[in-house]
Amino acid sequence: MSTGATVKRHAGHRARLALSREQASLLDAQAHAARTMWNLLHAWWAMASENRRVSLKDADTAIKQARKDIPWLAALPAQAAQAVLKTYLQAWRNCWDGRAEEPAFKSRLRSVMSVDIPQGRDLHVQRVHRRWGMVNIPKLGRVRFGWTKDLPVGNHAGTENRITGARLVKDALGWHIAFRLQTLGKAPEPHRGAQVGIDAGIALPLALSDGTAYDHRRRRTTDGGGADRDKWLDPAEQQKLGRLEKRAANRNGLRARGQKTSRRLARTYDRIRALRAKATRRHLDWQHKTTTDIAIRYGTVVVEALNITNMVRSARGTIEQPGTSVAQKAGLNRAIGQEAWGRTVTMLGYKLDLRGGALHKVPAAGTSQRCSVCGLTTPGSRESQAVFVCKNPACGWEGNADLNAARNVLHLYRAGHALVPAAGRAVARRARRVKPATAR
Repeated sequence: MSTGATVKRHAGHRARLALSREQASLLDAQAHAARTMWNLLHAWWAMASENRRVSLKDADTAIKQARKDIPWLAALPAQAAQAVLKTYLQAWRNCWDGRAEEPAFKSRLRSVMSVDIPQGRDLHVQRVHRRWGMVNIPKLGRVRFGWTKDLPVGNHAGTENRITGARLVKDALGWHIAFRLQTLGKAPEPHRGAQVGIDAGIALPLALSDGTAYDHRRRRTTDGGGADRDKWLDPAEQQKLGRLEKRAANRNGLRARGQKTSRRLARTYDRIRALRAKATRRHLDWQHKTTTDIAIRYGTVVVEALNITNMVRSARGTIEQPGTSVAQKAGLNRAIGQEAWGRTVTMLGYKLDLRGGALHKVPAAGTSQRCSVCGLTTPGSRESQAVFVCKNPACGWEGNADLNAARNVLHLYRAGHALVPAAGRAVARRARRVKPATAR
């Protein structure tokens, strides 16, 4: 039964912007100014910390002075510059709490181009067509974006369902806007769906303990390591990607050491990135549809607590002790990275929460080697990636290996081996530099 309590939720929605060439150039200038502002702030922080004089007021003054001294930094709106400062301070707090490493300089080539719009009241979102909406972007004016989800229009600070801000992000497919949404609604009733265990794999992406399987239904190609490669692209796109990679390798081989990348090579790299971004978007679409279907059907979902960082560790070894089967392990690592298991678990978590369900994690050790019928772990039971044969003479069960692991995952939860989520992480590392009094 629902208690009738109201719950405030924060969510996000990403849409693609329809920009002209001039508007895209202006946004590029703002993004480069934001990245430069971060780097200048990082350099100032390092110098000020050595003198043990760091405060939020001094940092704000340094940003304003930089905007006066460097004219092209004025392309970045003042509120976006303040957002850079807040993000930088939050990065240090995450470092002090042990959640992340120390903030570092942002490279022009490796950093994501983005601009923050901290206040939602300046966006003035409107729907002008069944497929298009209009949003106000500082220093650009009214811009069209793809309308794929109903958004709160006519934002006012007093309303509960509103857009609190946005972030402009650029990828290989162009500029996108990520809205930050705040909604207020009733708490969902407890989900009455069944319990299910999930095993994440490579041959079969998601196997459920009740026999349901979710596959990509994509054409699969393998590289030298035996791992799926670019499986989210159709055959024609895969051939195109192979030609572009070969062309880029040839042109890069003709480039002298230290020579600047030519425009032709840069355009080839851009086309490669666009194809890979298209594959990523298709994978995201599959993940969203799959996790939504699971959240609707089941009330309790149990997954393995995987340490993906250790799973994708390289097998290359050292010069004194070189690793074995390095190419095969590298192919396996690529396949694990392409599946994005962590992102799937994150989607399941918030979608189950919206529908009154629950997500639990159990230890992953032994789930793929243990027999789900007799409960014994015998050497050599996992005969292949897809077949499990119990070596216990009294059992001898044979079946799908992923289904067997999913059943073991559910058995662990029912036996009371669910991991308790940590309410908070203790401070693991202390700051190497002096903390400002305003950030403590």
